Amino acid sequence: MLALSSSQFDPSATLALRCGNGLKSISAPIEVKMLSPELGGHMQRREFITFVGSAAAAWPLAARAQQAARMRRIGILLNASSDDPQYQTWVGAFLQELAQLGWVIGRNVRIDTRWAGANAAEIRRHAAELAALAPDVVLAHGAGPVGALLQATRTMSIVFPVVVDPVEGGLVDSLARPGGNATGFMAFEYSIGGKWLELLKQIAPGVTRAPILRDPTQPAGTGQFGAIQAAAPSLRVEVNPVNVRDAGEIERAVAAFARAPNGGLIVTASAAATLHRDLIITLAARHKLPAVYSERSFVAAGGLISYGADYIDQYRKAAGYVDRILKGEKPADLPVQAPTKYETLLNLKTAKALGLDVPAIVLTRADEVIE
Repeated sequence: MLALSSSQFDPSATLALRCGNGLKSISAPIEVKMLSPELGGHMQRREFITFVGSAAAAWPLAARAQQAARMRRIGILLNASSDDPQYQTWVGAFLQELAQLGWVIGRNVRIDTRWAGANAAEIRRHAAELAALAPDVVLAHGAGPVGALLQATRTMSIVFPVVVDPVEGGLVDSLARPGGNATGFMAFEYSIGGKWLELLKQIAPGVTRAPILRDPTQPAGTGQFGAIQAAAPSLRVEVNPVNVRDAGEIERAVAAFARAPNGGLIVTASAAATLHRDLIITLAARHKLPAVYSERSFVAAGGLISYGADYIDQYRKAAGYVDRILKGEKPADLPVQAPTKYETLLNLKTAKALGLDVPAIVLTRADEVIE
């Protein structure tokens, strides 16, 4: 029998109850009905049983609240340097969306970020480091980082905001049912290659020849070139693949191509192209080649025009998948999604330097114009 007197009662006390095999503590104001001193200051047995029963029933609710507030861990693996402004913007959008979903750094989530650059050895090293930390989920940009994480672990959840071809790359079983521990969002569908060539003809109608810069070591490189090649006859453009394995190869190939007139350039999506972004933009300007890019950062750095998925939107959607995984869903059950929001970015300063008179249809199509 529990005896409480009015002098002993503390309304903010912690009540210890034996629930199952152990003691459970509930910290909350407790209101106990006291009896008069004439009855010896003791609680009647019926009232005590009611009190203990109510407190015990409250325990599961308190336990769930305590569990929900526990610190979770998210890893981020990026194939870029920490001073890359574009990636900083994308990661900022991801963190902002997480906060909107209730995940606040320092309160209920911890973020471990690794900037690996485009070096494959560094990507593998950082992937192993993150795997050793055993985060609840990792956000990884691109096929290289995702593949490195899958080599390091097959149990840790992975969400990718951008991957060109996750099925062909062996990252998931299928788009509808990823099947493993990774899921996320595609950079685009291969049919976009035809749109790049169409855009090149719109902004530079005189183009009849175009090298296609692609990464031959990635399945996506072949897929993107195939889509462009299929559209080439109807647009009367001769296209040829140019590999982007190293800077020397790119420079020699572009210089050789530029010796003949009426040329243009298409730069497909790959980590290698991003690594050599400044060189490619410089070569296009030097040889007066109108160029279409798959991603806006090239245009922000001085390239002519880009058409591709809105990666800020992709990172925000990736935060939604991370939220669902932290709440108990499995990557295998979350389908890989294609982009739903695309954007065109045009650099008028570069167009003027190339001597191009940008058609009204292109200006109207542009979501953002750099002047």
